Amino acid sequence: MRQVDGPPGLPPLTGPGVGAPAGLPGTAPTGPSAPAGDPFGQLLRQFVAEVNHQQQVASQTVQALQQGQPVPLHQAIIAMEEASVSFQLMVEVRNKLLEAYQELMRLQI
Repeated sequence: MRQVDGPPGLPPLTGPGVGAPAGLPGTAPTGPSAPAGDPFGQLLRQFVAEVNHQQQVASQTVQALQQGQPVPLHQAIIAMEEASVSFQLMVEVRNKLLEAYQELMRLQI
């Protein structure tokens, strides 16, 4: 069972579906799809895992607020905004990487 730390004052998330999916930090990569010296791939996996964690923390905070637990409203709003901004950043990074890849494919050799 995995555990994800939540915001202060709330219990951590636990359960089989919580945490990083296979191939992300915290899991053991296996096979030829995970080369040993791939720092760029590791950086991307870590970035996606951090965005996922922020999404889970925001979800947990909002759920606790809805259940009437003593969670300050500003803390819930901040968690949601952090998750939103980090997701938007991840999408923009993906777009820039895709543009760079497409530019490389257009190069004449």
